Amino acid sequence: MRILFYDTKAYDKASFEKELPNYPDIEIEFLRTDLVPRTASLAEGFDAVCAFVSSNIDKETLTILHAKKVNLVLLRCAGFNNVDLDAARALGIRVMRVPGYSPEAVAEHAMALALACNRRLYKAYNKVRENDFSLNGLMGFNFYQKTAGIIGTGKIGAAMCRICRGFGMKVIAHDVYENPSLKDFVEYVSLEELLGKSDLISLHCPLTDGTYHMIQLDTIKKMKDGVILVNTSRGALVKTSDLIEGIRMHKFAGVGLDVYEEETNNVFEDRSDEILEHSTTARLLSFPNVMITSHQGFFTEEALHAIAETTLQNCQDARAGRKSENDVQE
Repeated sequence: MRILFYDTKAYDKASFEKELPNYPDIEIEFLRTDLVPRTASLAEGFDAVCAFVSSNIDKETLTILHAKKVNLVLLRCAGFNNVDLDAARALGIRVMRVPGYSPEAVAEHAMALALACNRRLYKAYNKVRENDFSLNGLMGFNFYQKTAGIIGTGKIGAAMCRICRGFGMKVIAHDVYENPSLKDFVEYVSLEELLGKSDLISLHCPLTDGTYHMIQLDTIKKMKDGVILVNTSRGALVKTSDLIEGIRMHKFAGVGLDVYEEETNNVFEDRSDEILEHSTTARLLSFPNVMITSHQGFFTEEALHAIAETTLQNCQDARAGRKSENDVQE
C-alpha cells in the first residue's frame, strides 16, 4: 500500500521510518507541502494520504483525491474538524485518526504552561540573564489547595485532572459526558460554576459548533480575578480579541497558549517568524503575563512513536478491511 505523506517535518520522517520495517507492505513518500486542493492531485498513484490537523481536507480536496483513486485519509492527529466528513462518506473515502497517542504529553505541557505563567519563569529567566536577581514582578501563588477547572475530560483532560490532583488541588470539571475513571476525586459542575470557582482553567475539549469561542468576553467576566487560563486543545475555543480585552481588564494572572485562533501551518516549525504577520497573535505576545509555545504539547519521543505506530496500523487495518475504533465518525 502506497501512502503520500503531506506536511513532512524531519521528526515525522524519522519516527515513521523507524516504524516502517514492522510494516513491509507499506511504502511512504514524504512531501513537505501540505494537503490543500491544489496539492491533492499529487496523490495520483497512491492508495492513501497522511495529513495533519492543519491540512485543508474539504469537499474540493476530497473530490480531487477521489478522482485520483485515493480511498483512505490517515490523520496523524486526534482532531478532525478540518475534514468534511459528509463529503468523505459520499465519496467512499475512509478517514482514520490517532485519538490518544500520548495524553500525558499534552497534559504535562499544559501544567508546564500553567506553572511558567504562575511563577513568571520567562520573566525570571530574562531578568537573571541581564544580571538582575531582584524578585520584583515575580510573585505567584501556591497551586496547593487551589481549585483547578478542567473543561473536557477525555484522555488528555483526565490526565490533566490527575496532575492537578497530584499538586494537592481540588479538581472540578465540565463535560457533556462524565469520565467514570475520575469519579473518586473530580466533581462535575456547570460551565458557569467552573468559571466562577477555578483558580486554574485548562481547556481540553474538541472544536465543535458548540465549543467554538466558548471563551469570550461573557465567559471571561464570569471567571475569578487573577485566574490562570491554559489552552493546549484548539485555538478557536478562545475568541482572541476578547481574550486581549480580558488581559487588559487585568482578569488573568497568566495565560498559557500552545494553540491560537489564527494558527495555520505557516506558524509551525521552520516558519515561526511568520507568526508576527498575524495581528492578534502578535498582540498577545506583547503582554508580559502571556506565555505562548509553538503547538508543541504533543512533541515527545513517546508521542511520536505512538503516532507512527497507530497510523501505520490504521493503514494495515484499512487494507485488510477491518473495522477500527480509530475510524472518524460523528
